[in-house]
Amino acid sequence: MTRTTRSAPRSGYQCSECGWEAVKWVGRCTECQAWGTVVEKAAPRSRVQAGPVTAPARPISEVPIEDSHARTSGVPELDRVLGGGLVPGAAILLAGEPGVGKSTLLLEVAAQTARYRHRTLYITGEESAAQVRMRADRTGGIQDELYLAAETDLGAVLGHVEAVKPTLLVIDSVQTISASDVDGVPGGVTQVKEVSAALIRMAKLRNITLVLVGHVTKDGTIAGPRVLEHLVDVVLHFEGERTSRLRMVRAMKNRFGPVDEVGCFDLSAEGIVAIADPTGLFLDVREIPVPGTCVAVTLEGRRPLLTEVQALVTRTSSDRPRRTTSGVDSSRVAMILAVLQQHARISLHAHDVFVSSVGGARLNDPSNDLAIALAIASAALGKPLGRNVAAIGELGLSGEIRRVRDLGVRLAEASRMGFRSAVVPTPDQASAGTSRVLDGMRVLDLDNVVRALRVLGLEKSPDPPVPNP
Repeated sequence: MTRTTRSAPRSGYQCSECGWEAVKWVGRCTECQAWGTVVEKAAPRSRVQAGPVTAPARPISEVPIEDSHARTSGVPELDRVLGGGLVPGAAILLAGEPGVGKSTLLLEVAAQTARYRHRTLYITGEESAAQVRMRADRTGGIQDELYLAAETDLGAVLGHVEAVKPTLLVIDSVQTISASDVDGVPGGVTQVKEVSAALIRMAKLRNITLVLVGHVTKDGTIAGPRVLEHLVDVVLHFEGERTSRLRMVRAMKNRFGPVDEVGCFDLSAEGIVAIADPTGLFLDVREIPVPGTCVAVTLEGRRPLLTEVQALVTRTSSDRPRRTTSGVDSSRVAMILAVLQQHARISLHAHDVFVSSVGGARLNDPSNDLAIALAIASAALGKPLGRNVAAIGELGLSGEIRRVRDLGVRLAEASRMGFRSAVVPTPDQASAGTSRVLDGMRVLDLDNVVRALRVLGLEKSPDPPVPNP
């Protein structure tokens, strides 16, 4: 009788930068393209046996929910993104580029939470306690219930939690905290995974709201293992241009509220202030209309925002004309240029085209296609579109204007901001080309971009006939 021998389990290999796993060693990680970062993992441990439970299982109807109600963070725009406020026991990950204002925002949240007599513990691993105190003095964040400590060891952090017993714990940042009994350097995949798991487990057991600050890579993704985003309950991205004071917090994952909601803030030397009505930041006020401008109504989460789109078209002698964009998707601009040339006879193959949004807004919603097309046509023909005109609609490759979601909400916002005309997709073919009045605003229902250009006076004049010799 032949006995089959069972081979020992293979440990495998893992990238120390992104966490990618492989069954054999390679010199270059195929996920993040880093060289020399693939190392051998530790051999898997034996199977875990059943043990004592933390709390007995009970019917779901008997589970108390009083302790899980959200409480305000003191920052209304952040409460809007979170879906009501800070939930006890929740783990929140806030990621953003260096210098965007993550620490300033969380110090304001910690100070406001302490102002409501909720004890708060702020752990800084990137700065000294004196540096954070200086920022708190400048922004008015000195509170009796706000505790501050500078630590980089996980054991010391857990010791501070035992001593302070906070209701809100802020870790700035998770990449700087390390565990002495775990292999790897601080910020590595293994360290980040183990430190995050330990902090989240502690927060769940003690019903503490945990906020982790995370770094991002050069391509904008969250640094560290992908499992970190799965462990936490909420993933927030803090965005903003260095040349602008406007900052946006965007929810990418939220177990307690809406996803893709946006909060707007104004970052200055005195601190960070929530902006309840950011629409005016993306509009350029002028008395006389100029060619190459149109106002789009986009949706950031559930919030409608009016944003001005500007276009500049200049003749060039280059064989490869430039197509430069800022704040808009370059691929959609290329598609819009092709639609204008094919269906509206606006030829731009010998022109440089520049398209930009005002105020650093990012227009990724396809509903902005019509506004971009009208701005380009206005710039190419040298004819202004007119004042107080907004455009909403997605363009198809055949030139049709497609319907978009939440059209009523967009029109209501445009009317509130004082716009008196709007170009929108037609609800049905029978009403194409008609106009109606909604909340004192004239709404034009149009089915294709050619008709929109004709109604707005942007249609290209026909070429003169060639005289017979």
